[in-house]
Amino acid sequence: MITPGDEYPLHQSSRPVRDPGTERNLYDRFFFNGYDKAATTYFAMAFGMYPGRNIMDAAISVVVDGTQHNLRASRLLGADRMHTRVGPLAVEIVEPLRRLRVTADDAESGVGADLLFTARSPLFEEPHYHWSPGFRTTFDITRLTQNGTWSGWIEAGGTRVDLDDAGWWGTRDRSWGIRPIGEREGGALDGPLGFYWLWAPVNFEDGGGIFDVNEYPDGSRWHHNAMWAPVGGLDAPVASGMADYMFSYRPGTRHAGFFEVHMALPDGERRLALTPVFNFYMQGIGYTHPTWGHGCFVGDDVRSYDTLVTAEADESSPLNLHVQALCRVERDDGATGTGILEQLVIGPHAPSGLTDLFDMHA
Repeated sequence: MITPGDEYPLHQSSRPVRDPGTERNLYDRFFFNGYDKAATTYFAMAFGMYPGRNIMDAAISVVVDGTQHNLRASRLLGADRMHTRVGPLAVEIVEPLRRLRVTADDAESGVGADLLFTARSPLFEEPHYHWSPGFRTTFDITRLTQNGTWSGWIEAGGTRVDLDDAGWWGTRDRSWGIRPIGEREGGALDGPLGFYWLWAPVNFEDGGGIFDVNEYPDGSRWHHNAMWAPVGGLDAPVASGMADYMFSYRPGTRHAGFFEVHMALPDGERRLALTPVFNFYMQGIGYTHPTWGHGCFVGDDVRSYDTLVTAEADESSPLNLHVQALCRVERDDGATGTGILEQLVIGPHAPSGLTDLFDMHA
């Protein structure tokens, strides 16, 4: 079937753009987060399409005054992959790789937003993700990350927050490829249980960077990177290197009480100390959610809204293991910034002293 997307010279096979081939787990996603420099308010949005599942879904969450407001929506993808709206939520590419717009308009929940992301850094093109924990490839993903500023407004719980580029930072990523989506597929497991993932984009007045790592249960790494760039356009230099880290767990959780990363980069070393202020629970935008998980079929043109008090969330619940902790960040030269530490630690991890699927750190 020929669709509007076929008008653009982006084909990489003889098939129309809408043709997903035989891959059920194909996905294409936008992710955004934003926070004020004082680390008091946080929001995030995920927007994905799953051509092999014929589903498009989106969600936006905002933490204001200690309450996380979650608005989720889903519809059938249909023929036109260029129509990036799901119910009350939409993403608009204003200027590729530089400016993107996020909007929400849901009168029933009172969640609304009109937000413009403007890049303040070049692209961090992360190393390709390829993970085959057993005999089958589970991840085969390309992803870019970019830091930026936010302007506009967002509203939830009767509180409206106005954003300006001088006071609001954040990060976006674009990823696409193959990963588990939708309802779990049947069959026997062919690899070890568990998933270990840390991702830390940070912003400072003079620049910013990113660190990420994926590890096997024995602590060996199957993916990692450390990058840094000054504030500037797409042609600003990106320094790429290696990093070590120290993860201090809060007792009774799988979440960080403190985190430090030591980057070894071509232009020098950087030490960053991240102190979490509060957790944002990623289930609010679909990650690991049992009903509203990414690519799950919940109906055509449906939405849901709920709230949670972040300080009262049960951190031992599997639903709440996946978090982005909003952090104050200190650099070894005395500079201060803001960023997030995303954490998803499921299953055994020998360096952490974790031995079971959901045991908590002592």
